[in-house]
Amino acid sequence: MALGLVSEGGGGGNIVPIIKFDAKAGDFIRQDRAQNASGEWEKSNHEMALPLSVLMDFDTLEVGWLSFASGAPDFQMVKVGEQMPARPTDEHKQAFRVRLFGKDMGLREFSSQAKTVIRQFDSLHNQYEAERANHPGEVPQVTISGTKTVTVNTPQGENRFKVPEWSITGWFDRSKMDTATAVSAPAPESVAPSQNEASNLF
Repeated sequence: MALGLVSEGGGGGNIVPIIKFDAKAGDFIRQDRAQNASGEWEKSNHEMALPLSVLMDFDTLEVGWLSFASGAPDFQMVKVGEQMPARPTDEHKQAFRVRLFGKDMGLREFSSQAKTVIRQFDSLHNQYEAERANHPGEVPQVTISGTKTVTVNTPQGENRFKVPEWSITGWFDRSKMDTATAVSAPAPESVAPSQNEASNLF
């Protein structure tokens, strides 16, 4: 696979807010952080309407290992193409992490350790690799049109999951990504624009 991941199977000051994907329900969830009256940071989750268009910065793409065993995400990552780090613990699963941007939701990080989502993201990365040479200095617009159901056979029986249906639908000057920042109060999501309207999102 192009990501270097197979289907078997950070801390710091400025925290980039995240987008999550629920592979069971098929929902994209935007997680926002805000300070309450006591100055403490609180998280809130909001389901995102589809279709949705974002800028996806594959230059920030990382692969490696992710564990939630401690209650908080523990990423052990390298840039895609570099040698995978050793698996830290049995609780760590293979994962990827990439940065996204939309004008209303600001800068975000998206990651997943779900095998079904990794396979789908690998196909998206293949499209990026095939098109990137024709778009120097640009980042792709990725449109998430919806989700589809996939089935996985296990010793316990057949499991059903949702995976994103996404593709690269445009390219924009990467300055839009390089100057992207997080926003504290994203506006409600709207439907994906046409190609002529896409620049209003970024």
